Formats: sequence, C-alpha cells, structure tokens
Amino acid sequence: MGSEQPIVQYKDINKIYHGGNVAVEHINLTINQGDFVCLIGTSGSGKTTTMRMINRMLEPTGGTILFNGEDIHKQDPVSLRRKIGYVIQNIGLMPHMTIYENITIVPKLLKWSDEKRREKAEELMKLVELPDELLDRYPTELSGGQQQRIGVIRALAANQDLILMDEPFGALDPITRESLQELIKELQTKLHKTVVFVTHDMDEALKLATKIIVMDKGHIIQDATPAELLQHPVNQFVRDLIGEERLIQARADVTTVGAIMLKNPVSITPGKSLPDAVALMRKRRVDTLLVTDDNSHLKGFIDIESLNNEYRSSASVADIMQTKIFYVQETALLRDTVDRILKRGLKNVPVVDENDRLRGIVTRTALVDMVYDTIWGSANNDAPIDPQPEEVTP
Repeated sequence: MGSEQPIVQYKDINKIYHGGNVAVEHINLTINQGDFVCLIGTSGSGKTTTMRMINRMLEPTGGTILFNGEDIHKQDPVSLRRKIGYVIQNIGLMPHMTIYENITIVPKLLKWSDEKRREKAEELMKLVELPDELLDRYPTELSGGQQQRIGVIRALAANQDLILMDEPFGALDPITRESLQELIKELQTKLHKTVVFVTHDMDEALKLATKIIVMDKGHIIQDATPAELLQHPVNQFVRDLIGEERLIQARADVTTVGAIMLKNPVSITPGKSLPDAVALMRKRRVDTLLVTDDNSHLKGFIDIESLNNEYRSSASVADIMQTKIFYVQETALLRDTVDRILKRGLKNVPVVDENDRLRGIVTRTALVDMVYDTIWGSANNDAPIDPQPEEVTP
C-alpha cells in the first residue's frame, strides 16, 4: 500500500471539450506514494482523460492538480513530463533507435553522462532478465515480449517516482500479458514507484492494484481497494463491471463457517441417562448426539452404535461418549476449512465459538448447496433437494 503521503491530488477537476462534450466532471482523488492505482470503466468513462491530465498531455477545463504538492499548471509541461514515466499503448518504441537509445531517451534529455546512462540501462536490463547485448539492437530484432519489457523499463530509466501506463498490455496474448503484469507489479513493489494504470480489464485491475477507481460517464463511481470493491460494490453498475462470477468467488474470502451453519444442533449433557438419549434421538430423527456440558461447551458425541452396545451396562451418556471429535470455529473462513471438512467424508461437523461452546453444525448438504456455489459458482440451482433429515455423524 501507499505511504499515505500524497503524490497526486485532483481537486474538483473538469474537462469539457469544444461543443460542450463533458469528458470528466468534479474529479476529486488522492494518490499516495507507493500506490498502484488502476482506473477502470467502460469506453468513454473518462479514465484515460483523467490519467493524461497528470502530465498535461491534456489540460483540464477547471480545477487543480497537485504533483508532489505543487500545482502542475505552474510548471513547464516539458519539465513536468520528464519527472513522470509514461508507458503508452503498444509500448511505442522508436524503430530507428537502438534499444539503448530507446531506454535512455529521458536521461539524455536530462543531460546524464554517457557513463551514467549506460550504467542505468544495464541495471534495468538485469531487472527484466534481458542480456546486455540487446542494447545495441533495434526493436525489430527483438520479440514482441522483449519489446514490451523494454517499454516498461524505459519508463523507469530516469528514476521517476510516478509512472503512467495507458492500457500497455491490451493487445498482447494472454501468456505474455500475464508475464508482464507480474513484472510491472514486481518492479513497482521493489522500486517503490507509484503507478497510475488505465485498463478496461477487471481481472488485471484486481491483480495489480492497491486502489481501484471505477469510472462512468466522467465521474468516479467508487474508490476502493480490490477487497473492498469485491465485498462492497457501491451500486449495480459496479456489480455488473465486476461480474457475478468474480463476486461469487470473492465471497469465499469473507464468508465464515458461522454464516452457513445450522443453528440449534441436537445435543445432550453427560449426566443424562441412556434412555433419555434414545428418546431424544427418536424424537429428532438422528443417529448421533453431540454432548455438551451445562454451559454448552462441546465435550464429545454418542452414536446409535455405542448406545446399542452399552445400553444395558451403562447408566449415563458420560459413560459411553467419545471425546475425540473434529470441530471448526464459527469464525473460520469457508475457503480455509472446506477441504478439511470434505476430505474427511463427514456428514456434518460441529461448530464452536472461541470458548469451545457449541454454536451449530455445518452439514455436507450445506457445503454442497452453498460452498460449492460460493467458491466455484457451479452449483446446480435446479437440482432437487433431498427431503430426508440430515444424519448427525461427527
């Protein structure tokens, strides 16, 4: 996450083109140092316009943008752009320049020495695991993936703290795209850069961002971390942009066992007689009873088999109960516990609170009906529901 020190601040920014076409309106946004901010929205939402106003590629109609606390409109545009890295769509390497010349365009404009430029270029090539001998080649002599890597490190060559990226991976095949996403995230974290990244791909935003800005029709609809966005989409537009499948998958990260457990499970205390236990089993139509003390602390269980074997020789539930029992905490996340439950082949598992008091049971049926749908989104909603009562077998 960012350092909570603002690097870019938008204050009531508007952009209106000739003819009265409103591109963005009343944009208020703070980007902190170290943030990876993704601007996302449908075509025409204003995300690219919002980003390009940072380095004055576009000028706002009204409002103020601060970069490191200074009004950008009081700065020379050329000098400002040399302080900000920029990666455009399709990378845009200069075909008539060598790779070394492409990487060091801005350092050369800043009048770095040849020795310093060469040192920086070699350092950046190592960061992206490309051999130094490529520095003297031309872009057409490199593969598409290599060119993309050069485009990324070119934006880092002058040690700018802020990097703007305008859908840089949009035209790439999925494998190359994923590789470069991992690369830019690694470099951003390692080098402590701030990135403002325009994308229309929600998966890309969720993977890369520390903050996601959802835009529509020139307005910011939601400003949130990826987790906040998935857990609390502010309206139906955001829900639709995220997509139902992503929302379903995200629920497993926040849904607890307590949310799907059946409350008021059948239980009995150790001091009860075995005839009492049999009567309760018959009444509730179960073959197992959970055993708790008078304060609801889980102690074990008894089943129909042990009752049958010990009915005549034992006087109470305490005499035959089994104390070795698998249980889960009600605050445990489904994603962390579902495998543990299902792999044991259990029909149900007791659920306890932090003090081991019995709170409920989570049944295999509940897992099939709800957990599968929550995690994989593949539950068959038309499947018939078994009307038979759930057997209670820890």
